[in-house]
Parts: sequence; structure tokens; C-alpha cells
Amino acid sequence: MTMLTRVKSAVTHFMGGMIATGANGDHLSGSDLPLKFPYMRPEFLGLSPDEIECSADHSARPILILKESKRLPWSTGYAEVINAGKSSLNEDQACCEVLTVKPKPPASGGGANRTPTSRRRSSLPNGEGLGLQESLEVCEGLTLHYWGLFDGHAGSGVAVAASRQLHGHIAQHLQEVLDILRLPGQPPPTCMGEEPLNHHYHPHHQHQQQQQHLTATGQRSLSRAASLRGAAGAPGTSGTPPPQTRFFTEKKVSHESLVVGALENAFKDMDVQIEKDKGVYNVSGGCTALAVLYLLGKLYVANAGDSRAVIIRSGEVIAMSTEFTPESERQRLQFLAYMHPHLLGNEFTHLEFARRVQKKEMGKRMLYRDFTMSGWAYKSIEEDDLKFPLIYGEGKKARVLATIGVTRGLGDHDLKVHDSNIYIKPFLSCCPEVKVYPLTLFDHGADDVLVLGTDGLWDVLSNQEVAEAVTGFLANCDPDDQHRYTMAAQDLVMRARGMLKDRSWRISGDRLGSGDDISVYLIPLMYGNTQT
Repeated sequence: MTMLTRVKSAVTHFMGGMIATGANGDHLSGSDLPLKFPYMRPEFLGLSPDEIECSADHSARPILILKESKRLPWSTGYAEVINAGKSSLNEDQACCEVLTVKPKPPASGGGANRTPTSRRRSSLPNGEGLGLQESLEVCEGLTLHYWGLFDGHAGSGVAVAASRQLHGHIAQHLQEVLDILRLPGQPPPTCMGEEPLNHHYHPHHQHQQQQQHLTATGQRSLSRAASLRGAAGAPGTSGTPPPQTRFFTEKKVSHESLVVGALENAFKDMDVQIEKDKGVYNVSGGCTALAVLYLLGKLYVANAGDSRAVIIRSGEVIAMSTEFTPESERQRLQFLAYMHPHLLGNEFTHLEFARRVQKKEMGKRMLYRDFTMSGWAYKSIEEDDLKFPLIYGEGKKARVLATIGVTRGLGDHDLKVHDSNIYIKPFLSCCPEVKVYPLTLFDHGADDVLVLGTDGLWDVLSNQEVAEAVTGFLANCDPDDQHRYTMAAQDLVMRARGMLKDRSWRISGDRLGSGDDISVYLIPLMYGNTQT
């Protein structure tokens, strides 16, 4: 079987058609392992089993929305629709929680149970009463608001698992630094258990320490190795620190970066948990992940995949995420393949050419680029250049190892190149990019929103089209109607899905509508200003 034939077969198998599925919508893998989580729609939709079944009608593609605006904090709007038939059930998943991160309980003999969070969404709709000061006084914890979107592929198992568990991992990592976050006026200690250090250099104090050390040891000089290990160096003769002190200076770490680190580690832990669970449960496929955290006056947007987050403020669009695709991460992928060529299974080349190289072009010079290049150059075609390219195709059709079109996300631990033993996972990263928005620094109006959407929305609508649609819709709504954000989300989904005409979905301008699953949050930013 030629590689090109295998590529076409892999794409058909992975992306297209109604592949045989189990009762939960996951692809049949012959596994007798039980499901950890059954197929579901977002809990906050409050759907009955019959309604969930009706939502999977690929011919009608009904748009699901919140029944009650108070089900989500900040009067958040939400709407979703199933795909046009590429998978049996909706592989998008969503989660929204209001959590309180509490201090760790005192350690006991066998180790304390980790109970970092309590869910408060039901008793405190719309985040009312969740003022930060009140939270600190009542439970000595921190209240956080969380929204998550997960776009599954090759089954819904991983997307469902992430929607159920990622926020728990985030809360656990925030619990580790809770005491530090609650004291924003003090710099984080370099080593836990130590008092925060003064980051300013005091020559006289440094000189005294060095003299004491020299008196005690009788040592006048140190080897370079000892200096690198952190030993004190010879005293300086001027008011500036001696060269060795550069190994003692502490890096200034912000509280904000601790939250970013908690998110990054939570994604990693979620990915590790999925891998472990696959040995015990039937957890299929993988998913992209887009998570938003509101904490201490700031929005943290963590994205791993090709979903997107944008802020619409006074009609202006502010990008809050970057899509990770084979093209956007070309240099990272090429460098990895260059450093570890065995990952290519002797079937792929890490180089990119302007088009597919043919055997008859051996010896000719063709446009190419390597991981060191953003531009293009010419090289003479050699035997190894005839191998299939690491990244094949362009735009939405670009694939890593002819298999998958996203380069970051969760799961996919068992994914291989079609009809081979070449694993894809080494090239896929679970690390999110985290962007921070200082919400409380701005005075937001009722029409300022954060839009979160899976790629089913952005494949057919641009940032500007979404901004114009949202701004225009909200302008015609009663500003006091809390349901307006759900209706605006529904309008966005309808614009991206389009109408069924001659057996195809069409949007404005008679363009093809999205045939993918579409999920959209609309989060009004004005409510964030009432939380601190």
C-alpha cells in the first residue's frame, strides 16, 4: 500500500463517515473494559435522556440552549449543535463551575485527604454573593469561576473525562499555593516554608556573611565548580556584588505566574490520568481543551488545541488564544523529529517541501524549509527527501504524520499512523498556552463579552463576523434581560450551522455552513467587576 493511499484511508477513517460506534458514541475498539463516564451533554443543560437522544438528529441538527439563565454564573450564555454526520454523537463537551479552593487539612498519619474544592453553583446562581472578601472571611479559601470547552475526536471518551475532571486538577494545584495567593502584598517565597526574602542586594550584609564564612573555613578562594554549586565566593572590594553572587539572586516570580503554572500542571496531570485510566476503562480518542479561570480580578485563558477565545469590548476584538495546528507548530514538530528521527519510523521526513517530491526529481533543486527557517530556500533532492512529509496538506487539511490535524490537547495515547506502528503522541503536546486579561482594570458594559467556541464556529465565521453578530444582536436586546447572552450564543451557532438547502448546510452568501459540532459560551464581562 502506498503512503498516499494510506493517507487517504487514514483521513477517511479518522475524520469522515459514520464510523461504527458504541452506545456512548465512542468508536468500537474491541475493548471489554467498562466506561468510566457515560456519554453525556453538559450537566448544566439539564437534559433528559430523551432530549439527549433527540439532540443527536443529524438531519435536523437542533440547537440546544440553557433552559434557565441562572444555571450558570454571570448569566453566561451557552448554545450547541451536533455535527452533520461525521460522528455518531456530539464529541464536544462543556463544563462550568463555581468552586471554592480551601486550605489543606492538617496532615494525619496516613496522609490527609485532598479536598480542595466545594461546588457552590447551585446555591449561588450568577455568582451573586461570591465577593472575594466574603469568601476569605467565611472559609479562608478562594472562590474561582471556571468554564471549559473540549472538542473530542475519534470518540467522546476523553472529552467527557476532561469535562468531569480537569477543574479538579486545577483546584488541587491552586490549593498548593493558596496561602501565597491570599497574600498578594508579599512576594512568593523561593522555597516553601521560608519567609519571603528581600530581593534587594545589601553590600554590607553580603560582605559580613562572606567574612564569617572565610573566618570559619580559612578559605580564600573557591574553585569554579564550588562557586557553581552555590558556595560563597571571595569578598568583593567594591559596592557591587562579586561575580559569584549571581548564583544567589532570586528570580522575581509574580502571583499571576503561580496561577499560570497551576493551569499548566493541571493539564499535564489530566493527560497523565487519561493514560492511566485507559488501562482500566474504555476511554477513547482525544480532545482539545480550552479552559477559562476567573480568580482575583483576572481572567486566565488556557488553550491546548484549535478552539478559540476572543474578547469583544466596545466592538473591538481582543484575541485571547492561539490555535495550535500542524502549520502553526511546524518548527516545534520538525525540531522534535530532527532530534529523534526514530519517531518517524523511517517512513517520514522532517523537512517541508513546497510540494510533494517525486522520484523523477532526484538531483533537482526544490524549495524547502527546516525547523531553523521561517523563509524558504532550495536544496538538491536526495533519497531521504522522497519519504512522506511530517506535515502534509495545508490549512484545515494539514495533518501530522498524515493522521491528525491538531497538535495540542489531551489523550490520543494509542493513536498510530494508519496501518503502522508509528505513534503520534510524541508529537502532541498537552501543554496549554495561557493568556491573562486584567478584568477589573476595565469598566465593561453590558455588551462586552468573552466568546469561547470550538472550531466548528471559527471554521466558517471570522473574529470580525462574530464580533459584529454579537454586538448587533445584544444591541437589540433589553440590557436587563439575563437570557440575552444565551440568545446571542444561539444566534451565533445558527449563523455558523446555517440552513439545510439541497442536502447541504448553507450560511449567508450561500457559503457552506459548518458540518462540525459547534459549542459556544458567551460570558458577559461586566459581572466580573462585581466579584472583587
